[in-house]
Amino acid sequence: MNVTFTETSPNQGRLTVSISEADYAKKVDEELRKIGKTHTIPGFRKGHVSLPQLRQRFGKQVKSDVLNHEVYNAATEYIKENKLQVLGQPLPVEVKEINLDDKDYSFEYEIGLAPKIDVKLDKEVSFPYYSIKVTDEMIADQDKSFRERFGEQVPGEEIDHKAIVKGSIFELNADGTVKEGEDAIQVINGIVAPFYFKDRAEEEKFVGKHLGEKVVFNPYASCEGNIAELASMLNIDKEKAADVKGDFEMTISEIIVVKLAEHNKEFFDNVFGADRVHNEEEYTAAVRDLIARGFRSNTDFYSNVELRKYLEEKYGDMELPADFLKRWLESVNPEVKDAEGGVEKAYTDALPSLKWQIIKDRVAEALHMELTNDDVMARAKYIARQQFQQYGIFNMDEETITDTAKRILQDSNYRQRIVEEVSDLKLFHLIREAITLDHKEVSIDEFKEMVNRHPDLKAE
Repeated sequence: MNVTFTETSPNQGRLTVSISEADYAKKVDEELRKIGKTHTIPGFRKGHVSLPQLRQRFGKQVKSDVLNHEVYNAATEYIKENKLQVLGQPLPVEVKEINLDDKDYSFEYEIGLAPKIDVKLDKEVSFPYYSIKVTDEMIADQDKSFRERFGEQVPGEEIDHKAIVKGSIFELNADGTVKEGEDAIQVINGIVAPFYFKDRAEEEKFVGKHLGEKVVFNPYASCEGNIAELASMLNIDKEKAADVKGDFEMTISEIIVVKLAEHNKEFFDNVFGADRVHNEEEYTAAVRDLIARGFRSNTDFYSNVELRKYLEEKYGDMELPADFLKRWLESVNPEVKDAEGGVEKAYTDALPSLKWQIIKDRVAEALHMELTNDDVMARAKYIARQQFQQYGIFNMDEETITDTAKRILQDSNYRQRIVEEVSDLKLFHLIREAITLDHKEVSIDEFKEMVNRHPDLKAE
């Protein structure tokens, strides 16, 4: 088999694959013998059909399949070995039915080539990188959150924003008096958690109240009319709950508050894992680092957007084989020609992402980027760790994190998204390592303002 390539223009070429009978005849016979062994052919016992008979019955179809397979493999292998930067896929120069009685064949394909880009990313390139300042107030807030999470519930005297309240709950008439009669809703051992209320005004009615005091509130408003929550709060069935929209009076008999955890070894181990933090100084540093790492994903993302903009402006003016790409788009999606705007619109819409992909490929090549299984696993473990942290678990053991990451990667679609994500993250990381970063520290409010002003971003 012989494969040759001729560059017909700076961004197009022609690939010719010549194949003789000696290149495919043996493979055709092998496929025919497989058919004889595995297929039931009328008039013959399985496995007892001669090769000439198989060739007579299936020869042309098998020969066609083998030719397509061998030619395709030869073309892709040539492209790979010669590092041709192709766009889309090779297109046959002429689509015609081949004569299967011939012995030797020649196939020609048109190929679109990505333009050559001389990417320069070194220490002479300076670029700003913004970090969000971690304040003492942020550390104090995070510390309080941890102390609440690992604190204990104890009886209290006053309702705060984390208290659970117990007592009797009585339905009221329109004039504010307690409703009486068989249809009146009365809950003797009621329990509510005002901090879970969806209506903040209803929550505030409880805050600051003490044992023995009464609170008039609206259960319907507190859960924004959620029938299931309303039925659970008032110990009634859902059908009855659907008609309950009035006020109720709760007499407070018990208040359960959270006693903040003390700073000690048990607390440090609960927050960051066994023996990772040993004293106040290390704890403060660990909390500061935790907050900084949380911000870093946001500041990295902002940096990535800015770096992409820089690279597109610097290298995006490129010549592409437009006619070839339009024909390729139509070949992979024949319906595009009948859509609004046709192939022209499809090409125009695809152009920005196509150019960016070309730039990314050249940058990755210039920085010798290689994506490994370890990179993918590290990202999956990061995602697993984030999932646990959403439920307040910050110190999950490494074995559980690893097992969760493996399960995540078993989903082929999810794995592909992670691979693409990791590829971009690693690329921008390598860019930042290659260039000179001009570090600038900003407040959280300043960073939000930067995001709001950015044409491609908006504040979350």
